[in-house]
Amino acid sequence: MQKITAEEFDRKFDNGEDISAYVDWSKATRPNLDPVEMTVVVKRGTLLRLDRRAKELGLSRDALLESWLTEKLEDQRKDAAE
Repeated sequence: MQKITAEEFDRKFDNGEDISAYVDWSKATRPNLDPVEMTVVVKRGTLLRLDRRAKELGLSRDALLESWLTEKLEDQRKDAAE
């Protein structure tokens, strides 16, 4: 792995240059991706519809909720940026 100053690294990154020679990818981490539990209270009919939709898509209930929540939050972020 080659070494450069932080300022030079930032400049290369900001200019869109390839910085892979300066990064030890074996030590890279992606924060905030650890699963956590939460409790959501919904009506029985909502739960039945949710389970039916998850089954149609071949997903678990948790995977479907994660996907929907992520989509909604991304949409909100995009709307706020406009």
